[in-house]
Amino acid sequence: MALFGKKKPQEQPRQTLEAPAGEQASPSQRQGAAVKVLGSGCAACNQLEEAARAALEDMGMDTTIEHVRDFAQIAAWGVMSTPALVVDGKVVSYGKVLKKEEVVRILQNQRPQAGPSTDGERK
Repeated sequence: MALFGKKKPQEQPRQTLEAPAGEQASPSQRQGAAVKVLGSGCAACNQLEEAARAALEDMGMDTTIEHVRDFAQIAAWGVMSTPALVVDGKVVSYGKVLKKEEVVRILQNQRPQAGPSTDGERK
């Protein structure tokens, strides 16, 4: 029985959050530091930053990560649950601490060309 016309809240897909106006990653940023961690600086946020840094290092990519701690900026991304990970201007994860392997998988999906070169392996 529906009381007071309440509707079920619709869950927003995690892959569709976009950058706030003026925050899109430029092509030059995509080659370098286009990874951000959104969070207050708590232990969980710091763990996500370290996992992201380790994943970038393993993939041979630039390990520069911007850590956004300002709650107004975090809310502008549409994130209400931290920590969150932003890759190339898109929020790809929020509300949980990812392991290094999960960050690698996300980076490979977001940047198919990323990762170590395999030219020597193919003949």
